[in-house]
Amino acid sequence: MNTSDILLVDDDPDLLRLIGLRLTSAGYRVRTAESGELALAALAVTRPAAVITDLRMPGIDGMQLFEAIHRQHPTLPVIILTAHGTIPDAVSATQRGVFGFLTKPFDSQELLQKVAAALKLSGDDGEVANSSSEWRAGFVTRSPKMEDLLRQARLVADSDASVLIYGESGTGKELLARAIHKASPRAERPFVAVNCGAIPAELLESELFGHARGAFTGAVQAHKGLFQTADTGTLFLDEIGDMPLPLQVKLLRVLQEGEVRPVGSTQSIPVDVRVISATHRDLEAQRAAGLFREDLYYRLNVVSLRLPPLAERREDIPVLATHFLRKLAERYRKPLPTLAPDAMALLIAAPWPGNVRQLLNVLEQATALTTTAVIPGSVVQSALREDASELVPFEEARKSFERDYLVRLLKLTGGNVTQAALMAKRNRTEFYKLLQRHKLEPAMFKEGKG
Repeated sequence: MNTSDILLVDDDPDLLRLIGLRLTSAGYRVRTAESGELALAALAVTRPAAVITDLRMPGIDGMQLFEAIHRQHPTLPVIILTAHGTIPDAVSATQRGVFGFLTKPFDSQELLQKVAAALKLSGDDGEVANSSSEWRAGFVTRSPKMEDLLRQARLVADSDASVLIYGESGTGKELLARAIHKASPRAERPFVAVNCGAIPAELLESELFGHARGAFTGAVQAHKGLFQTADTGTLFLDEIGDMPLPLQVKLLRVLQEGEVRPVGSTQSIPVDVRVISATHRDLEAQRAAGLFREDLYYRLNVVSLRLPPLAERREDIPVLATHFLRKLAERYRKPLPTLAPDAMALLIAAPWPGNVRQLLNVLEQATALTTTAVIPGSVVQSALREDASELVPFEEARKSFERDYLVRLLKLTGGNVTQAALMAKRNRTEFYKLLQRHKLEPAMFKEGKG
């Protein structure tokens, strides 16, 4: 039986009841609205699988309603009913993106067939969705914006089109990439993820494409790269905006030719890989500034999906909080805690620069610090303050790490730059530049030794 939600819009209450009964008897869940204005209000609360609307209504008519829906939810199928339908009306409506156009009086079977076709095309065919909903199991949401995004993800999963996911840190870009993979024909094949910003540029090429034995110092044996590991499956390139330009050229060649050449090898190896990439950067601006290749941008950005920050989907905070608390209670073997009303109010109002990842961190702190069954607002306030103090800008965090790392090396070697550079696997010139950048004098560590 189909369990998809249908929003039915008509200013005639008798017709609403009649069509609603027909759809309900076919197994659909039906919500009704007696005007276009009420329909838009209903859509703001919950996104249905399809909309059926009358064309002629006072106020917002069927086509105006469609235009408003299409701007917010471009993949949501809309079927228009009219007693005044003509062929030109139908042609015009379908050219503008309306899924279907039925003239009243219409045959019930024709309506049900049209609805079934719309749901199948939108990726919300009830039977298919029920049997394969595991693909999106990682997403806990009641946000219409997120539901629309997941619907688009389900549609694109069936193809091999490259997908570029935009989203702030902590919004779940890898989770969405995994969901697309799970919903795709490659679901049983490997899913391989790599963060392009977390691997030094000189190692990233070898990591992606592999290397031959003896390709460089330390390459004592051949190494299979991630493209080969992901063969027949999906490769997720996170933070693609951090990839250096010379490597972008090589990546483009792999995507164009469908084969990789390991570093130091003369032989190319064919690979069949679906690429999903992600970034928190503005790639359009990087492209305009010459920091990201235009041809690679268009190759990766066949379909783009934007993950909304948590601040734009605050209606999800209560359901995410409940979900995370349940998981945390299992992990810590504690009774399931609940949030006091003032604690929940604080969570809903918080700015969340770290998004869903930050919410989980705050709740983990609160769970660890609470001994009662109810988490009070004071504990959440404290966790929010502590967590906010930990979220420093990336550049600041990197500088701090670099300085601490260099100090540790110089302490270990008693200020011996040659030995420290060797341990860091950097040449002396580069190592001296790092020391100068952080205003560190090796002599200080020689004096302090012993």
